[in-house]
Amino acid sequence: MRRRIRRGASASAHGPSTRLADAAAAAFVPDALTIAPRHLDVGGDFLATMAIAGYPREVHAGWLAPLLTYPGRVDVAVHVEPIDPVTAANRLRRQLSKLESGRQLGDEKGRLVDPRVEAATEDAYDLSARVARGEGKLFRLGLYLTVHAASADELADEVAAVRALAASLLLDAKPTSYRSLQGWVSTLPLGLDQVRMRRTFDTAALSAAFPFTSPDLPPADPTSLAPTGVLYGLNVASQGLVHWDRFGDIDNHNAVVLGRSGVGKSYLVKLELLRSLYRGIEVHVVDPEDEYARLAHAVGASYLHLGGDGVRINPFDLPIHTTPDGRCTAPRDALVRRSLFLHTVISVLVGQLSAAERAALDIAITATYRAAGITADPGSWSRPAPLLVDLAATLAGSEDLAAVALGARLHPFTAGAFSGLFAGPSTGRGDGHLAIYSLRDLPEELKAIGTLLVLDAVWRRVSNPADRRPRLVVVDEAWLLMRQPAGADFLFRMAKSSRKYWAGLTVATQDTADVLATDLGRAIVTNAATQILLRQAPQAIDEITQVFDLSQGERQFLLSADRGQGLLAAGPQRVAFHALASPVEHRLITTNPAELADEPRVGDDGFFDLAVPAGPEDRADPDGLIYLDAL
Repeated sequence: MRRRIRRGASASAHGPSTRLADAAAAAFVPDALTIAPRHLDVGGDFLATMAIAGYPREVHAGWLAPLLTYPGRVDVAVHVEPIDPVTAANRLRRQLSKLESGRQLGDEKGRLVDPRVEAATEDAYDLSARVARGEGKLFRLGLYLTVHAASADELADEVAAVRALAASLLLDAKPTSYRSLQGWVSTLPLGLDQVRMRRTFDTAALSAAFPFTSPDLPPADPTSLAPTGVLYGLNVASQGLVHWDRFGDIDNHNAVVLGRSGVGKSYLVKLELLRSLYRGIEVHVVDPEDEYARLAHAVGASYLHLGGDGVRINPFDLPIHTTPDGRCTAPRDALVRRSLFLHTVISVLVGQLSAAERAALDIAITATYRAAGITADPGSWSRPAPLLVDLAATLAGSEDLAAVALGARLHPFTAGAFSGLFAGPSTGRGDGHLAIYSLRDLPEELKAIGTLLVLDAVWRRVSNPADRRPRLVVVDEAWLLMRQPAGADFLFRMAKSSRKYWAGLTVATQDTADVLATDLGRAIVTNAATQILLRQAPQAIDEITQVFDLSQGERQFLLSADRGQGLLAAGPQRVAFHALASPVEHRLITTNPAELADEPRVGDDGFFDLAVPAGPEDRADPDGLIYLDAL
């Protein structure tokens, strides 16, 4: 039996609007549709639909991946219909009654035990108990496959191959005989199930059938209703999707991204950053090269341009937090901790200190705070904090020769060429859903201390007990800070403590060998539950292989990976992926000069010049922050 339907033109006489609608539909509607018992001919495209009638007893995460990655053209449609708890309980009760009565009848007749009935009874009891405890729900699921081919003979071969693939997955694929049109409609993106060949699934089995589940990574919590994780890209091996949640049930929220220059480290970090903003995660970025300027402009970020005129961060500021009701609070040991942090700041500025210099510095810090009216009494902590020039004056006025020598070593940062960053009170705050701290205009000698001061400012916001929320702290080109022992130690402490404050530290660097050469660098890497390795240099691959315990195949992959390809390691699970961005995301995060040449309002360096307002939508603040409204 064959039916042939042609598209008519009788409706075109109803008016211009109808003719316009017909013209729009003509681009999608085939000229002819031939319906055969087991296949369709849709404008020269032969297709056949199969419904899955049998399923395996147990499934694992990503069990549908072989169907989704079949080399031919196959449309996979999954129809899900929830079952209300009352109906589910009644159906389970009736099913248990049937199974138990069958078992009892078999015992009375002296029949042998049917293993399939025994297995079904155990599963029904287990499922009934979980539904009664509220640990899961029941759903009706229909799974349909539509195979496409260029001819009828080729279609028969493709159908046989797909049925064989389904059989290897313990799936029984049946053709929708004499319902070929209904089967095709059921696989179109219309949400219509006209075949209605359903099977009951529980929550765990349904979550394993989720198309975005990667079989190489642990699945997300199936009971969570909120969307979790971000899409990193495509699985290199199976072309499935790699979806990972750094704030899930893992050891910590930290991540390291290691790779040689030009392999896409910043591209991947910006892609994760942008997709994390969709989830409501607050992000702070230390940007050494202004690579995040265009992204900041598009999403309405706050932008602090260190090295600009009048932009300063005072390391003497105490960590005073503001509660939602307007009260100012601070930790009881805030003054002591700030004094210890100043030891780190001075060490980064002038290098390692001797024992005599550290003792003289400790005395001078206390005296400098006391001269500003700040003592151990918390009531005095709201007074204006002293400046670095005040500390240098205290050291210079001391009778200790070590203090005088240390004060002289601070001269370039108090009255010399590098004094602009410390010449006054702090300006600007890293508020908002995304805060970018640019270090490009800082002199090379100040980039390490600039990174340290920014991390301290971010840490004070992250550790505020009155404002707890998920946060990401991104340190791009972290080697700038880690080449200083004091800076690496601060970064290590931040990596160890960030989980307590619902924050994750992202460290991206190209000098992998230098990071792994130090004990602190190795500790930072090992304290990251998420580790991403991009293409590596042959000179560093041996140490990478040893530290990350790579297999021979993983080693060769990292040596030959294309730009944007990498290895995502999350505990014992590892997956090779290729970063995938939409065209809009790509335009925001790319730094390719050839692609940016035709972008509007781009400076000579290839980036948006955000140091001055570029239009009426931009608002420059005199404190050095630029607030940019979303486009």
